[in-house]
Amino acid sequence: MHRVSPRLIQIALVWLLLLATLWVIEPYAIAWRWAARAPRPVTPRARLSAYEQATIDVYRRASPSVVHVYATGEPVFLGGDRQTLQTGSGVIWDRAGDIVTNNHVIRGQSQFGLRLTTGQFATAHLVGTAPNYDLAVLRIDRARMPLQPILVGSSKDLVVGQSVFAIGNPYGLDQTLSNGIISALHGRLQESNAVEIADMIQTDAPINPGNSGGPLIDSAGRMIGLNTAILSRSGGFAGIGFAIPIDTVNRIAADIIRTGHAPVPGIGIVTASPAASAQLGVQGVIIIRVIPDSSAAKAGLVGVDPETGMVGDIVVAVDGNAVSTVADLSAAFTRAGIGHTVTLTVDRNGATRQVKVAIADIAGEGGAP
Repeated sequence: MHRVSPRLIQIALVWLLLLATLWVIEPYAIAWRWAARAPRPVTPRARLSAYEQATIDVYRRASPSVVHVYATGEPVFLGGDRQTLQTGSGVIWDRAGDIVTNNHVIRGQSQFGLRLTTGQFATAHLVGTAPNYDLAVLRIDRARMPLQPILVGSSKDLVVGQSVFAIGNPYGLDQTLSNGIISALHGRLQESNAVEIADMIQTDAPINPGNSGGPLIDSAGRMIGLNTAILSRSGGFAGIGFAIPIDTVNRIAADIIRTGHAPVPGIGIVTASPAASAQLGVQGVIIIRVIPDSSAAKAGLVGVDPETGMVGDIVVAVDGNAVSTVADLSAAFTRAGIGHTVTLTVDRNGATRQVKVAIADIAGEGGAP
C-alpha cells in the first residue's frame, strides 16, 4: 500500500482553498467587471410599424374627446362621502359641452363633475336620460378651453373581425387604450325592468369598470359605439364586452339634447322576461300588465289576472313578423314609429286574433314597451 506524499496533500489543500476563494469572490468580480455604473447607451430601433403608428394616430385623434365622469349625491368638489362616488367615462359630443355617457354611470345621483384630458376639472348638470337605452347626456357648466367633439362613424356597415379600440378610465386610470376586434353583432343585453338593449356590438377589447361611457373606436378614429358593459362574475374583463351602436347613440343623444328625453315607441304594456316565458314554454311575449289609458288598454289587450295568475294575452307577431322577446317587440315598434299603427297577432287561451294598436311615446310611463 502506497503512502500519500505530504507534498501532494499540501498541493491539494492549496487548490481547494484557491477554488473556494474563487467561488466566494466570483459574484463580486462579475459585478466589478460588468455592472452598469453609468446610464446604458440607447439601442437604435427601426421605425414604428404601420400598425403601431395607426394605433397611435387613433389614440391621439380620439383621446382629447374622452372625459372622466364623476357622479355623487354630494357637491362633487366640496368633499362628501367618497363611498357614494360613481365614476365612469364620457364622450365630448359637441362644442356646446354636451357629454354622452351611460345612464348607469350617473343613475341615482344629483351632482356631476368631469375631468378633461388637460387635467381641468369642471362641474356639469344633467340634460336628460334614456334609461331604456342606458344613455345619458351631461352638459359642462363652464369650460375654459375649446372642446374637441369626437368623430362619429356608422355602425350599420360594421363587420365581425374588424379592429376596434376602447378608450376610458378603468379603475380610475385616466385615458387607457385597449384594442381587439368586433366579436359579434346584433347582441342583446338584459337591462332592468325586463328591458333588453338590442343590436349591441360585442368585442373582445378589454372593457373594465370605469370604461362605461367611453367610446369604441374604429381604425379610422371614428366612434362606432359607446362601451357599456362586460359579462363577468368577477366584474373584470373576461373577453366579452358590449357597446351601444353609434347609430343608436347618435339618434338618442339628439333627442335628449333637443327635448330632455328620448321618445320610447310603445303601446303601454309591462312584459314578462324571456326567462319567464321560456319556463312556461311560451313562444311570444307575455303581457304582465296593461298601463291604464294606454294604446294597449284602448285596444282591449289584457295582462295576467292578478287574482288567479292566469296568463292573458301573448303577443306572437307584429305586422306578420314573429316576435319572441321584448327586444323584438321594441325593435318592431321603433321601425313603425310613433304615431303609426301596427297589427299585433295575439294569442289568448289558445285562440289567435289580430289587433290594431297605435304606437305612442311611452317615455316616463314605466311600460316596456
